[in-house]
Amino acid sequence: MTPLALILAIAIGMVLGLLGGGGSILAVPALTMLLHFTPKEAVVISLSMVAVAAFAGAVGAFVRGTLPLATGLTVGIAATAGAVVGGFAGARLSDATQLRMLGIVMLVAATLMFWRPVTHSAPAEQRSLPVMLLLGFPLGMLTGLIGVGGGFLIVPALVIVARLPMREAAGASLVVITMAAASGLTGYLGNTPLALSFIIPFALLAAAGTLTGGAIAHRLPQQRLQQVFAATLVVLGSYVLIRS
Repeated sequence: MTPLALILAIAIGMVLGLLGGGGSILAVPALTMLLHFTPKEAVVISLSMVAVAAFAGAVGAFVRGTLPLATGLTVGIAATAGAVVGGFAGARLSDATQLRMLGIVMLVAATLMFWRPVTHSAPAEQRSLPVMLLLGFPLGMLTGLIGVGGGFLIVPALVIVARLPMREAAGASLVVITMAAASGLTGYLGNTPLALSFIIPFALLAAAGTLTGGAIAHRLPQQRLQQVFAATLVVLGSYVLIRS
């Protein structure tokens, strides 16, 4: 693994741990633009990395007592089903179409982060089971289609729809991301080669970054972090759309 790949893995994991999501949306453009993987290979690496890193982050949240496991599993089950569907569809999309979809999603996510920063606590009363299941399925489809964990959408959705406080929403998001990313991979098996010699160390480094980011998240201004990340998404999303 090159020094650049090492730095990318840790940085992507750190963002995932700091914000409860978002790191994976950087993975596909970084892997294609900087490390020259094809879009399909980048999606597979991203999903593998996300599954391992988010699982490590979820364990860390559980240890810190900020993981509403029942909510995470409920949304995660629906996201798993959606990710399988999205994965099979994504494996059959053209590379250009996948990149365009990724670019659009990045710009939408940036807009949401600029104008709807998720920094407040929500009421303790939670939504019904059908609402939670309906929340997970489309987010899972997005994960399978373009190889992103969807945390930048899952976290605000859990705050607004599931009515979780921000810190608990970030913890539950990591459970959902783990389940969706792992199941999204099934759609690519047999269609895209798995570069395990790259994926395994990349995923483990990202997991270490996620644990580190999660441990220091409460010490940093969440809104400012989101704004900086959103600006990064605007730049990268615009470049991905132009390149596609």
